[in-house]
Formats: sequence, C-alpha cells, structure tokens
Amino acid sequence: MESIQQELDLSTVPHFTTLQKFFCRIKTLYLRYAFGKTLNLFYSNNDPIPITAIDSSGFTSGYSSHYYSVRTGKIRKHFLKTSISVDTDQQVITGFIASKSRVHDTRHAHRLFRQCHKIRRSDCYGMDKGYESEAIHRLIREDLHADSIIPIRSWSNEFVGGTYRKEMALQFDDVRYRKRQPVENKFSVRKRKFSGDLKARIFTIQKKEIAGKMIVCNIHRFLQFLIIEVFYRAKFFLVSNKRNKVTDG
Repeated sequence: MESIQQELDLSTVPHFTTLQKFFCRIKTLYLRYAFGKTLNLFYSNNDPIPITAIDSSGFTSGYSSHYYSVRTGKIRKHFLKTSISVDTDQQVITGFIASKSRVHDTRHAHRLFRQCHKIRRSDCYGMDKGYESEAIHRLIREDLHADSIIPIRSWSNEFVGGTYRKEMALQFDDVRYRKRQPVENKFSVRKRKFSGDLKARIFTIQKKEIAGKMIVCNIHRFLQFLIIEVFYRAKFFLVSNKRNKVTDG
C-alpha cells in the first residue's frame, strides 16, 4: 500500500518543465489582464489613490553556477531593470515595467506613469532624486493632473531652473514624501519571499516571469490583508463583546 501511495503522490507532481512551457505559450496580454484583476481585490470603487510611490530595482539573471563563477573568478550576472508603482496606503503594486538594458529611471517613468494612472488614478506621485527633472514634473502636473514630489539633486545650488523644480526647492512636502517608503519595502519583500533571480534565459520569457512575480506579490498582500483585517479584527470584536457582556451583567 505504501508503494502504491508513493507512486500516486509522484504522479500528481508536475514535470519541472511545466512552468517553462506555460510561460512560453501564454501571451503577455493575459498576464497583464491577470495583474489588473488582482487590483480588483483591493479596490471596489473609482476613488483615486492618495499617494503612489515609484522606484526601480534589478532582477538577477545568471545562468552559470556560483561554484563555476568562483573557480573562474568571473561573476557572470546580468540584471533586468524593473520599475514599479505602489499604493502607499494599501501597499499594492499598481504598475510595472522591465527593460533588458540598464536605462535611466526617467525613461521608464513616462511609460509607467501612463500605465499605472490608467489602471488606478492617483492624486500624488512620490519619487527619489533619480527621477528628478522638469519634464517629469510637467508630465505629472499638466498631463495627469496630479501632484509630484521629487527632491532636487542638489539643495546647495543657488540657481534652480524650471517652474516645478523651483517649487520643490522652496516648498517641499516632506510629510508626503516620507510615505514613499513602502515601494522600497515592496522590493525587499518580493526578493526575499519570491526570489530576486530569474530562471528564464530569453528576454520575452523573463518579462513574463517578472509579471508572474508581480501577480503573486499582490495575491500575497491580499492574503495578508485577510489575515490582519478580517481574522484579527473579528477576534478582537468577539473578545470586546464578551467583556461588554460581563460588565453589563
């Protein structure tokens, strides 16, 4: 009986190439659609996001083993630059974009702004100095009709060009800027829990793998929301009701 049970257990385990074939065959459009559906788990109306934070990081794509790299003295690692937008209140990823080369942050920003703003409109966008430019401010303020909070690269300069850059130098909203911290935490959590390495070798499949990580990350956040918001609060509600009954009695 034990041997039969073991054979049955092994037969239910998928082949190691199952995920590989899945990502090769599925269209990127379907993954984007699935990613959009994960946002419906958190939003039930069309209210805008108070603050959206944007940042970038890299996913490692290395094919050689660590042992081989140490023996040869050559660390063969390639990075895919990925930028994400995060709702600072819900800590949900609302948009993402990846590129094969190490492009400047501002090149990702234009496409990412329009992507995340189309999915879920935001009242304010917060970014670090890597995105600082008058063109980025103008895109957010005039095209998206939202506030932009980006610190200028050097506070010691006497001359600051640009209308919106001057506004940042004179009236910088430090309170709202501090709320962009969740976007950095999101990268850290995602790499620790779901790995920062990419297994695929083809760039098209790598982008699909990144999209899969984004979907899983949002689902993981929703499960955290259920545990914290539903079970813990329900338990607290029951305990408080029992105490009120004892007091009334």
